[in-house]
Amino acid sequence: MQITSPDFKQNARHALDDVQLQKALGNVRAGFIDKRLKAVGALPEFDALRDSARDIKNHTLEHLDLYLEAYEQKVTAAGGHVHWAETAADARSIVLDLCRTRGARTVTKGKSMITEEIELNDFLDASGVVPVETDLGEYIIQLRGEHPSHIIAPAVHVNQDQVEADFRRVHTHLPVDRDLTEPETLLDEARKVLRAKYFEADIGITGANFLVAETGSSIIVTNEGNGDLTQILPRIHVVIASIEKIVPTLNDAAQILRVLARSATGQDMSVYTTLSTGPRRPGDPDGPDEYHVILLDNGRSAMLGTEFQEMLRCIRCGACMNHCPVYHSVGGHAYGWVYPGPMGAVLTPALIGVEKGGHLPNASTFCGRCESVCPMRIPLPKMMRHWREKEFERGLNPATQRYGLKAWAFFARRPRLYALATSIAIPVLGAFGKAKGRFSWLPFAGGWTKHRELPAPETRTFRQQWSQREALKQGGRA
Repeated sequence: MQITSPDFKQNARHALDDVQLQKALGNVRAGFIDKRLKAVGALPEFDALRDSARDIKNHTLEHLDLYLEAYEQKVTAAGGHVHWAETAADARSIVLDLCRTRGARTVTKGKSMITEEIELNDFLDASGVVPVETDLGEYIIQLRGEHPSHIIAPAVHVNQDQVEADFRRVHTHLPVDRDLTEPETLLDEARKVLRAKYFEADIGITGANFLVAETGSSIIVTNEGNGDLTQILPRIHVVIASIEKIVPTLNDAAQILRVLARSATGQDMSVYTTLSTGPRRPGDPDGPDEYHVILLDNGRSAMLGTEFQEMLRCIRCGACMNHCPVYHSVGGHAYGWVYPGPMGAVLTPALIGVEKGGHLPNASTFCGRCESVCPMRIPLPKMMRHWREKEFERGLNPATQRYGLKAWAFFARRPRLYALATSIAIPVLGAFGKAKGRFSWLPFAGGWTKHRELPAPETRTFRQQWSQREALKQGGRA
């Protein structure tokens, strides 16, 4: 996947001009916010559960090494195998080695943002192994040669007519005159096509919402049942998960599950919550012969003990982007990598570097809606500010911005000089902007006015208005 995060501004401009995308993004506002609000309102203890979920993850992250070791022991005791992958390349190599040594030619996949992160599909394709996405949204974007634009609704940017056109383009073995005018007919066709793929697959790959140290289990939550078929029918089940997915006990997982679906889709629980613990045992009617777990670091351990550690509490519910006005305007692809929205604005610079992802923390109004709805109480705006600070420290901002801030700091440390300068500048700007009430261009402010208009200030400074207000108060008391 080509990283285009450094081109966020251009990406955003294209997204704003895309009429079809803008129409599709309306589904995010309509489809998620009200449902979450209703689900949360029906659970009086929701905020207490958020506190509990936050504390569970904080405790786990403080003792992550111990829980990872305990998890590996339990997986091994259940007959499974744990593989440690420091980088994305390591994880890809482990998967390919499993495919080659087992003679696998086809792989079915459950929905997994981690496999997007490590670019597994392209890698397998290039290596002669056919990957088949089984989640409906992921299947649609695979046919289109795209990447997810949302972490729980990958094809939210696509409309029904586009899906029909893609099905007719790819499913050429089906009758040309078939009716695909209703969502149900599209769903039925995808189900029939994918059903055959489940039985053809040699290996099934899933992600994991949680890994349980107490039992060595992996847990996935889905609404389509595709995850179950992916991990039960093939001979080999491979779980790929990042190291922060660990929770200590099944009770801890149950606590967090109570806030996950409500935050993500407004459901009390997802339709399917599936636990896998090792390969098929004697007497089991189904299940894989082999069970493998690939634990991926890929930059996570470097976040431990830093101001970004709290980001590792994220459970990928998507609530932050569902409520983000910036995401509502430009969608997920504008962010230029795997993780969009506010969580992506924090996680992306941590994983690919602030040099490539530094634009994303600036794509925020800091309205705080993301933090207010996060089920894990992650302080996303605070961490975006930290990334802005690091961007500034490394001199990655435009020179005009850096020198402008230094000039402002010079005046701000000298109150009398600041008062004098603003008492001159504000009336002048106010007079020039009086006609339209805004500026479409200003000297030394091109970084702002190139992408948005700047409101013209009042003709008096805030301090002048405050002084006048206080004088009126004093006069009233007299």
